Amino acid sequence: MKAICKTKPAAGAEYIDIDIPNIKSDELLIKIHCASICGSDIPIYNYYDSWAARKHNFPFVFGHELCGEVVEIGDKAKGFQKGDFVSVESHIFCGMCYQCRNDQRHVCSNLKILGIDVPGGFAEYAAIPARCAWKHTDNSLKDIASIMEPLGNAVFATLTEDIVGKTVLISGCGPQGLFATQIARACGAAKVICTETSPFRTALAKKMGADAVINPLEDKVLEKIIDAGGEKSGIDIVIEMSGNPAAINTALKAVKPAGRFIAFGLPKGDVTLDYANSIVFKAIRMQGITGREVFRSWYKMESLLKSHAIDPRPVITHTFKMKDYQKAFEIAADPKKECGKIILVP
Repeated sequence: MKAICKTKPAAGAEYIDIDIPNIKSDELLIKIHCASICGSDIPIYNYYDSWAARKHNFPFVFGHELCGEVVEIGDKAKGFQKGDFVSVESHIFCGMCYQCRNDQRHVCSNLKILGIDVPGGFAEYAAIPARCAWKHTDNSLKDIASIMEPLGNAVFATLTEDIVGKTVLISGCGPQGLFATQIARACGAAKVICTETSPFRTALAKKMGADAVINPLEDKVLEKIIDAGGEKSGIDIVIEMSGNPAAINTALKAVKPAGRFIAFGLPKGDVTLDYANSIVFKAIRMQGITGREVFRSWYKMESLLKSHAIDPRPVITHTFKMKDYQKAFEIAADPKKECGKIILVP
């Protein structure tokens, strides 16, 4: 099969022929319909972050947002038939640790991530644990099935607090922030305010339902955020999607006393905070978000999609053949940020 692979511990990748994976007894072989590029695939592609520079047996297939058709089933993989169409939960959980047994599979003690710790989905075929497959009941979501994994992140982050009637700040309008904007609007937020530097993504945020989009590089950004929320005491709920240290500090100042701060974006290094004044004395509640609640977020997401409460399709701005992966990654990593979600098709 053809696959986009890391072939050495250096920047870039190659589109090469490798063997179709042999599945284990608890796995499914998926014929890939499409895959999508995640922000975390860019450090792997460029190999510049310490977490991305993991020890792999080369060639290594990366990519963890994928969907496709079941073409082979391990003898211990129950509940699937050949021809089933599935999306994939990228967090491979053990099912036996304390966290898994307490309905916290997204933070499994033995967690591995598809396309990061084990071979992934930028290929014609992928082997996945059957326990990580989400079976679709029809083809109505087939065109967006690869982005259900990242959409689930936004569902988890946005709905972890009661947002009905609350002012919500989405800090950063990458694909996750754009998804969160629409989810917050659909689920009853009083106002949805976004911060974003890219004019392209600013336009997308407005299309996804933002009441206001503020450029954080402008003067008096904190005052503008609070004014947009309409309450002098600040914003009820912040969903921080950027990971930018300055944006994190601004968002902490914007949240009202006893407000909520949802942390999702990943900084590239340490972040300095005014811990006492921004967190302790304001008595805010902070919640870290990683991945999705397996599979609670998937049920919520499917319900939102099939009821037409949300439609993430406008966030998909580019589609490429996998052989054109270099152009796709060039656009995804461009500092101008003139893209949303990018899809790769075998």
